[in-house]
Amino acid sequence: MRLHEYQAKDVFADAGIPVPESHLATSVDEVVEAVADIGFPAAIKAQVHVGGRGKAGGIKIATSEEEAEQYAEEILGMDLKGYTVEKVLVEAGVDFENELYVGITMDRGAGEPVAMVSTEGGVDIESVAEETPEAIAREHIDPAFGLHPYQARKAVYDAGIPRDVAGDVASILSTLYDLYESKDASEIEINPVMITSDREVVAADAVMNIDEDALFRQPDLAEMEDEAAEDELEGKANEYGFDYVRLSGNVGIIGNGAGLVMTTLDLVDYYGGEPANFLDIGGGAKAERVANALDMVFSDENVDAVVFNIFGGITRGDEVAKGINEALGQFDEIPKKVVVRLAGTNAEEGMEILNTDLVDVEATLEDAVQQAVENAQEAHQ
Repeated sequence: MRLHEYQAKDVFADAGIPVPESHLATSVDEVVEAVADIGFPAAIKAQVHVGGRGKAGGIKIATSEEEAEQYAEEILGMDLKGYTVEKVLVEAGVDFENELYVGITMDRGAGEPVAMVSTEGGVDIESVAEETPEAIAREHIDPAFGLHPYQARKAVYDAGIPRDVAGDVASILSTLYDLYESKDASEIEINPVMITSDREVVAADAVMNIDEDALFRQPDLAEMEDEAAEDELEGKANEYGFDYVRLSGNVGIIGNGAGLVMTTLDLVDYYGGEPANFLDIGGGAKAERVANALDMVFSDENVDAVVFNIFGGITRGDEVAKGINEALGQFDEIPKKVVVRLAGTNAEEGMEILNTDLVDVEATLEDAVQQAVENAQEAHQ
């Protein structure tokens, strides 16, 4: 479960991390009232679960009441990468000199949490990790002992944080790990931590993801779940009982089994496409379940093409084929091109059943993915 920025900042503030003064608003009038209370400059920030809000027009800095009203009208109700903005955080502007990154996540390769600090804050940290990995200082954490104070200081100094604020940044990092552990977080970060002209450190953003399987231990956070889970597709996935993650690309992916779906995602990327989702329909999927999966992917406006990758074990290829035919037979015109690859149990029977007037059929996964990527690219031309 991912918290909204305003929810995560409430958690941070309660733990003692400095955050700017802010108010949540759901209407233009509420925005105007908020800026009148906070003063100028004020940031108006869309509260949706996507990255890159600023570049997409979801964050604006208002220096007058007229600008605040104008930006509120522009942001509220806008479609931001498939999400409708229904609320904004109105936040006091920060006069900053530097932007830092601090965060805690799980390093699955090492089997331990890792604390990360960088002076390259305010930008996509994934890009920094890929292009200049040396710009991120890392300290792995033994969960039996937690983040030692010396480790927090070491990460901060290794990252090259100025000495006059190093102690405050190390304190924030230690607090983040305490929250990571005590709140059953799977990821927690601040990007950016701003250093002000008065040499204070302020959390200008907040990301906090909670392990949904641990929500029974987090009643306060569980109360935020409905408010945080605003995406209609993820709600539909819960209703259907699918494992689903929405991504930013335009190639829809459906498979049975997490490993198979992950392999398909990797191949889409390898062949020059961008995955739009992770959707695992599970084993033993019947025709109705397959039809529900297609309904979900077709409902995503970002999807331009679909690849269906099924390897039959418990799942039977003929049942999958029936589901695809039933789902696509409901349309006068297929909304997105669908490529199907079937293998395993009853795959040959499934291939015979498939209505090739409705779908493209490929014998190998590589061919299926390449065709889906080409279909998505053609849809953009």
